[in-house]
Amino acid sequence: MTGQLDKEVWEAMLDSLPVEISFVDAEDTVRYFNKNGGRIFPRTRDVIGKKVQHCHPPKSLDKVEAILEGFKEGTLDKAEFWIELKGRKVYIRYFPVRDGEGNYLGCLEASEDITEMQELEGEKRLL
Repeated sequence: MTGQLDKEVWEAMLDSLPVEISFVDAEDTVRYFNKNGGRIFPRTRDVIGKKVQHCHPPKSLDKVEAILEGFKEGTLDKAEFWIELKGRKVYIRYFPVRDGEGNYLGCLEASEDITEMQELEGEKRLL
């Protein structure tokens, strides 16, 4: 690790990101999510400790299983999707989390509203 931060600072930093983050451990159990203010996919604390398979609609369960299997087997290094939701473009990415020896520790999900990003043109270098 580079640097040293208290748990409260880590939580505040992660909650400040314009990205929703969730972490599912190697046994497919939800262990963490940040509290991004205007969540695209609202979560309550009672999701912590549940199997991730119980947190997705049945129509997407096969995709969830395939992603997790690919991460565990090492045949997949990311999965990404984008959807239209309530007039917004949402970018959803999944990444395997591994230790220094390559052992699978879990899955990180990052979801972000990219509607405004799609309209960017040219450059903006300074405020």
